[in-house]
Amino acid sequence: MQRSNDKKRAKISFVIPAHNEEQYLAHSLDSILEEIEKENYGAEVIVVNNASTDNTEGVVKEYPNVRLVVENRKGTCFARMAGFLASEGELVANIDADTRIMPGWIKTALEEFERKSNLVALSGPCKYDLSPRFDFAAWIYYCALYAVYAVGHRLFGASSVILGGNFIARRSALQAIGGYNTDMTFYGDDSDLAKRLAKVGIVKFSFRLMAHTSGRRFRVEGVVKTAGRYVLNYFWVIFFGKPFTRQAIHVRLKENRAA
Repeated sequence: MQRSNDKKRAKISFVIPAHNEEQYLAHSLDSILEEIEKENYGAEVIVVNNASTDNTEGVVKEYPNVRLVVENRKGTCFARMAGFLASEGELVANIDADTRIMPGWIKTALEEFERKSNLVALSGPCKYDLSPRFDFAAWIYYCALYAVYAVGHRLFGASSVILGGNFIARRSALQAIGGYNTDMTFYGDDSDLAKRLAKVGIVKFSFRLMAHTSGRRFRVEGVVKTAGRYVLNYFWVIFFGKPFTRQAIHVRLKENRAA
């Protein structure tokens, strides 16, 4: 991974939480490193090994320019916080270990933040590795979610929308809100973050910031049940300040058994 010659400090820090992600992690890292090297962006990549029991750490060690951070307290927010504290970038990109960013992702993000000085976070949708019919349904879901956000945010100032595995935020904004809420174990963590960030600036959801990701949770738990939980917990956090669902199913174990 190369850095811009005129920048000693990374412009973007990619933080990837990874709990037992040996199956997907390399694909995520490859997509990020290709984007960085293509335009010689000033960037760093950090993987947070979050209490893994598989070969996640071994995968990271195959990438000499990727930094490894260890966080043994299991939970996405613990991992994101550890990665954030270890990072140096002006912008902090949060990408899930089973997610691959699309070509032009970094360029889109930089253009948005340079255009709007009061933009504190940018997020976008994901395309899943499931059927075309599912992708169409997911696109309808994202459009509906955006409509709900637009109405609630503009009329009531209630919240905004962040997709947890595909977003980027200003370091200064994350510092202003105290970082990630480690009381959130899984569901509702992105809604909580969006709600708090929206108090210090603009949080934007853009269909231009696309990423590919695994549909493993939908495969294991079912489409209707999973989508219903996400929607329920989104509104529960927005209106009550806490998630409705406290625990999440460990889909990696179930997926591996099914295979």
